[in-house]
Amino acid sequence: MTWRVVCVSGIVKLELKLGYLVIRGEKTTRINLSEIGILMVESTTAAVTTGLLCELARRKIKVVFCDEKHNPFGELVNYYGTVDSSLRLKQQISWDLPTKQAVWASIVKAKIEAQASLLFQENHPEEAALLMRYHDEVEPGDPSNREGHAAKVYFNSLFGPDFSRDSGLPPNPALNYGYSILLSSFNKEIINSGFFTQLGIFHDNQFNPFNLASDLMEPYRPLMDALVARLGEGDLDLDRKHQLVNLLNQTVTIDSSQQRVSQAISIYCASVFRALNTRKPDLISHYTWTDSCA
Repeated sequence: MTWRVVCVSGIVKLELKLGYLVIRGEKTTRINLSEIGILMVESTTAAVTTGLLCELARRKIKVVFCDEKHNPFGELVNYYGTVDSSLRLKQQISWDLPTKQAVWASIVKAKIEAQASLLFQENHPEEAALLMRYHDEVEPGDPSNREGHAAKVYFNSLFGPDFSRDSGLPPNPALNYGYSILLSSFNKEIINSGFFTQLGIFHDNQFNPFNLASDLMEPYRPLMDALVARLGEGDLDLDRKHQLVNLLNQTVTIDSSQQRVSQAISIYCASVFRALNTRKPDLISHYTWTDSCA
């Protein structure tokens, strides 16, 4: 079962031996590859063998590389996630506009509902009620941009009236770091399902190679927002980064069962693809909060 998020830093060598990730530094650590969902290489001083990279890619284990400031910078992405990737591409191209608009509305409504739930938990009942009114006004494709209106109320309530996502001030560095972890997780599911990250259902930026992941991750952003708010302001040090990465191991409820966030992402993505391929937006499975994420 691939549930571990492994973070590696410092002057180390990563290699493959008998199905294990072997980390050689001041001490040697061995982790069975079958347990790893994501490997984050946090240091540019780490050396990784090509044999290990090929095996990680073969097992569809997401690998995230960080820059000299220990911020996520890139990731290992397979060329093809399934043997029928040509069929998946044809399916993705054939997703019709009304279905995509209905799916996007479902995604936006789930995001706003999660934001409202968090505001209610943080003792902002009036703002939470306003968000639920926006939620009820979402139409296919969200032409009135209820998502944007909700975001303004939400962020100013959660982080203060002077907060702006355009600034480099806290808590934006933590939010950006956390969102990059979520984006990587969604890219993994998209590739593993045989679809293409470039072709979104709403996002359509020619300079964004991850349009589809940018679409699908929206309802999961409030999970990261809640964690960042709970951690409070402070330097984005290594310990705080590890806590942000560990969000993937917290639990939510989806399809009437408690699942790790990483597994919930997999269930959710599969349901979105079913909805798009069958033109049945009601098939989408959305999570609800549990105490570990509240």
